[in-house]
This record gives sequence, C-alpha cells and structure tokens, in this order.
Amino acid sequence: MKHLNKFLVAVLVVMSLSSNAQDGNNPWAISFGVNAVDTRVSAGIRSGNINDKFSNYFAVKENWNILPSVSYISVSKYVGDNFSFGISGSVNKISKFVDWAGPGYNDMKVYNPGDLMYYGVDGSLRYSLKSLIKSKVLEPSLKIGGGYTFFGDSSFGTLNGGAGLTIWLSETVGLNVESTYKKSFGERTVGTTTVPDAPSHFQHTAGLIFKFGGKDTDGDGIYDKDDACPEVAGLKQYNGCPDTDGDGIIDGNDACPDVFGLAALNGCPDTDGDGIADKDDACPEVAGLAAFKGCPDTDGDGVTDASDKCPSVKGPKENAGCPWPDRDGDSVLDKDDRCPDVKGTVANNGCPEISPEKINELNAYAKTILFDSGKSSFQAQTLPVLQSITAILKEFPTSKFSIEGHTDSDGKDAANQTLSLDRSSAVVNYLVENGIDSSRLSSTGFGESKPIDTNKTKAGKANNRRVEVNLVK
Repeated sequence: MKHLNKFLVAVLVVMSLSSNAQDGNNPWAISFGVNAVDTRVSAGIRSGNINDKFSNYFAVKENWNILPSVSYISVSKYVGDNFSFGISGSVNKISKFVDWAGPGYNDMKVYNPGDLMYYGVDGSLRYSLKSLIKSKVLEPSLKIGGGYTFFGDSSFGTLNGGAGLTIWLSETVGLNVESTYKKSFGERTVGTTTVPDAPSHFQHTAGLIFKFGGKDTDGDGIYDKDDACPEVAGLKQYNGCPDTDGDGIIDGNDACPDVFGLAALNGCPDTDGDGIADKDDACPEVAGLAAFKGCPDTDGDGVTDASDKCPSVKGPKENAGCPWPDRDGDSVLDKDDRCPDVKGTVANNGCPEISPEKINELNAYAKTILFDSGKSSFQAQTLPVLQSITAILKEFPTSKFSIEGHTDSDGKDAANQTLSLDRSSAVVNYLVENGIDSSRLSSTGFGESKPIDTNKTKAGKANNRRVEVNLVK
C-alpha cells in the first residue's frame, strides 16, 4: 500500500499542475483508462540489433503488464497552434519482466520479478494532426516529453516519445489509445534474475478522454468566444445570434425581430409590396407612395384616396380632392364666383356685367318716377316703375349704382338742393327695403345745377325734375 500513496500523490500533482490541451473551445481535457508496460524493448545486449529490440511489439499475452482497473489519468490544456501540454500519472504491477537469456540476440526469457509496483509521472508536449487530415472524428497525434518512473525500489528519469489516436464520439468525448517509448536514464541489470534496475520500456494506454472548460453562457451549443451573442441563444450560421422570425436577419439587426420580413427593409414585412415597411405604412394593405406614408393617390392630385372625396378625379386639396364646380358655366369657379348661380364674366368675378342698354332702360324708368309736389314721397302710379328698377338691379348683384336727384329752377336753390337729395334718398330706401344691398347704392342731390332741358318751358322743367341711375365703376 505504500506504493499506492505514491500514485495518489502523482494524481494530485497532475490535477494541480496540469496545463494545456485539446482545442480553443474546450481547452482542458482529462483522460483515464488502463495502461500496459512492456520491457521487451530494453532486453538483450546493448549492442544488439535495433530491430530485435522492437520486435514482438504486440506480444500482449507474453510481455505486457496490465492492471485490470483504471490505472492512469492525465490532464492537459490546449496551448494553441495544435499544441497541448499535459501531465499524467500511472500505476501498474510488473509480473512479466523480459530479460536476455543469451547467448543469441533472440534468447529472451520472461519472469516475474516479484510483482513489482510501477508508478509513473510524465509531462508531454503533444501535436495534433487533426487539422492536417481535416477530420472531425479521427485525431492522430505525436508527443515528446519526459518523466520519472518508480520501478520497485528503483526510480529513474525517462525521455519519452510516442504517438496516439483519438476517435471522437462527440465534440467532447472520445476514445484514446497511445503508445509511448520511455528511454531510461538509469542502468539496467542484464542477464540476471535479480530485481531489475532501470529498464527502458514501452507504455501503452487506452481509455476515455473528455474535453471541457468551454463556456457557453446561453446554452446554444456555440462557445462564448465564438458567439457574437453570448447572452442569448442563437444559431450557428449566425455566429450564435438569434433570428426569432426566421427571415435570415439576426434579431440585433432586425427592425421587426418577431415578424418575418425583407432584408431590404431591415427585416420588416411589406404586405402591400409598395417598398414601405408595414410599421411605417399608414395603409399597409394597399400599395401606395412613400410621399404619403404608403397610402395611394389614384388620381395623382396630392390628396390620398382615404381623404379624397373624388379619388378618381384630380382636384385641389382645399376642396377635399375634388375639382372646383362652376355651376353657372361661366368659366369662373364657384369658389371665386361672386355670382355662382348666374352666368357672368371673368372680368366681373363671375357676375353679369350691366350693359349700356340696361343703364338706359334704368334711366328711362327713373324719369317716370313721380313725387308728390314739393315732397320726396312717391305718387302711387310710380310703384310699378320702382319695382321694375329693383328687378333690373337684382340681375346684376355685384354692380353698384349712384342714385342722383335733380330739380327744375323753380324755388330757392337751397330748397331745391335739399329736395333733390331727399328724393334720391327715398329711391335708395325703397330699393334697400326691397332686397338690394345698401352697400351697392349711394344717393346724392344736385338741385337745379344740372338741367338737361330749358327751365323756360313747362315741358323743359318736367324733364329737369328727374332721378338718374348711374353705374359706379
């Protein structure tokens, strides 16, 4: 049991001092299994044929010492560039020691030197050929290193070299076999049955290997060092970033991460295919224009169909997308037509212009307006005349008129002036009372100052007593 303590110490050393192995994702590796020790390589005369020394390599039953339990453990850590460094510890029991019996080179004998305990602690630098052969399953490797061996009561240093093969069953679990030649730096007793001293030997191992140490915070199978989104589970093709809606745009770059969309629209959908993402489209179900936030303008008048009362006919925005009407057909739109229901002229803002003939007609009526003598009140037979004047003024609703009163020369000038003004005002009052806007009318009196006939005859005086209607321009 005293030798078992040495092995446990070796294992503790391995677990505490090990550095470097498998790959950058899982830098640490631990392996354990069984080992076999074969002393055939150092049996015979020192000057013997080298081929003879390496003969019977696979004489398992005859030469190999195998402890039927877990008898080796190693820990290693990846260095980089396919190199790893590891430390291993092993234990065995030597019940088959191969020695030279002489005199010929092949005169060997195998004997039990007394079930010697074997302990080994070794360090090695390993080079993986996995990337060279471009395999994900098979990993051949070469190694060099050195160690220290406890062989019964003897102990000695060794220079080691070997090769191995790992068959990876998964990314982190594999089967590993290795064969290591350990060149002893001690002297070996030759041709005797005494306890052997320091034999060079082969050590073969077979076991399981586990890689570990890789950090995958989000558990998506992509290690943090290669994961562009280490805190959120994602997909390998997106370097570990998620694509929740499956549109090929990772959530971090997707303006609409929960809805399948288009790359051209940063991952957002465009239901109506108008090139405007639904989230920015005021009319997502109907193709429209960017200028109107995705809403259509069928007639192209700058008013969207939803707000256009005449979506198929161009019209101004001020009229809700409909063309301005021209009810009277005078080429002056109703909005500008001061007389929208009466055909007029453009020059007169859509209202009819009074003709000279109508002015003459008005004045012909005005001459027949009769007043009570010396007063401004109308005689009864004058009312139809006033009605006719009113009707003509209504035909021209925007025209303005001046009502002028005149007298003959009878009486004093001042009295005639007042009388003429009163009579023109009486006419204006009648017209306003009968529907003519007062703003269209003005009145003035000229007394006897503007006669149109002689005041020396009765007929002339009658002509001078008059009311005139003049167009104000």
